[in-house]
Amino acid sequence: MTINSTTYSEELKQKIAQKQARVGIIGLGYVGLPLALLYSEQRIRVTGFDIDQRKIDTIAKGGTYIYRIPANEIQAAKASGFDATSDYARLTDMDAIIICVPTPLNEYHEPDLSYITDTAKAIAPHLRAGHLVILESTTYPGTTEEVLIPLLEQGNKLGLKASRGNEPNDGIFYVAFSPEREDPGNTTVARRDIPKVVGGLDSEASEAAAALYGSIFNRTVRVSSPAAAEMTKLLENIYRCVNIALVNELKLLSLRMGLDIWEIIEAASTKPFGFHPFYPGPGLGGHCIPVDPFYLSWKAKEWDFRTRFIELAGEINVGMPYHVIAAVATALNRQKKALNGSKILVLGLAYKKDIDDLRESPSLTIIELLQKEGAQVNYNDPYFPSVGKGRKYHLNMQNTPLDDLGQYDCVLIVTDHSDYDYARIVRESQLVVDTRNATKGIHDPKIVAC
Repeated sequence: MTINSTTYSEELKQKIAQKQARVGIIGLGYVGLPLALLYSEQRIRVTGFDIDQRKIDTIAKGGTYIYRIPANEIQAAKASGFDATSDYARLTDMDAIIICVPTPLNEYHEPDLSYITDTAKAIAPHLRAGHLVILESTTYPGTTEEVLIPLLEQGNKLGLKASRGNEPNDGIFYVAFSPEREDPGNTTVARRDIPKVVGGLDSEASEAAAALYGSIFNRTVRVSSPAAAEMTKLLENIYRCVNIALVNELKLLSLRMGLDIWEIIEAASTKPFGFHPFYPGPGLGGHCIPVDPFYLSWKAKEWDFRTRFIELAGEINVGMPYHVIAAVATALNRQKKALNGSKILVLGLAYKKDIDDLRESPSLTIIELLQKEGAQVNYNDPYFPSVGKGRKYHLNMQNTPLDDLGQYDCVLIVTDHSDYDYARIVRESQLVVDTRNATKGIHDPKIVAC
């Protein structure tokens, strides 16, 4: 009996509706693990896949490795059938496979798709007819069709092809792209209330992916293709990147003019239309905003197009840690001290407040720049007892308690965690350089706005 593509998709949608579909999520980090928990909450059987054995062991013990996800949520998910493994052979048992792996930049600020390509090669031997494969990793438009699908088609043992809406046949699988929209630290919007954008390779893939996500999200938004969904994600983050660059540039100008950019933003925010506030800082962090513009700029070159506006925004944001170093040096100089040899305490390593995420954090760059200038640098962050070596840093430092703040020539606020007592920090410090307006309302000549 010949089973056509419609039968495959209808069967999958029926399984989803009856909560009998098996979902495999590859990459159990800041995107994949929360997604797995959403499925488990709806009593949908989910298996996590990761190459990091530490994560798998932690989940097996009912523990957690992400601060904002408590262990009891992991334990509740395990009670609903959630488990984790590094055995990709188990993908054959899944009905849907969702890829949530990193897409960083290489040392030349070019896209590094190695995690996607390695994952595709690991999936391909275990593909079976009717599988739904969804990529969530942020990337440039065309990645799903130009990189992921060829690897899946070439690497599977059954000669399967991605369904493109052609004549139905036995040997097809479905492919879609659905950008992740995680916002670490956001406690105002429930994950299931964030609309899920879906772009399938054909209508059957779109319908199946929308059904899968519709089982855990309150709204799905279909677009015409994987590339349209990929570009949607880039637009969202480049919008933020450009506006942050704008306000960073205005901050630099305001400092020269003796104006308070924070006061100005607050006043502008009272306009009930046509303005959305963005805030300056010491640089961009997180996996998306510092990375996504470079993905699109790189891809645009293929079309003989230069994204000058985006490149300028990236240039401004990348330069902000250097502005911080100059501001610290100037503040010390006014106290007749040199940056070289000064003791500096950096407050906050995370890329934004109240999270345990170091990805692309400007704090790491700032620490390295301070060390290169000869400063003696310590850090304090309640979320990181230590920091070792990463893709772009090699610090090997231990968290320093907030004792004897007077020993430091400068306390530098880079991440404005909520549990810091800023009044006490200012009171006990010789000099405070504030990059986040964390000391708002505290009037003390020791504070230098940056």
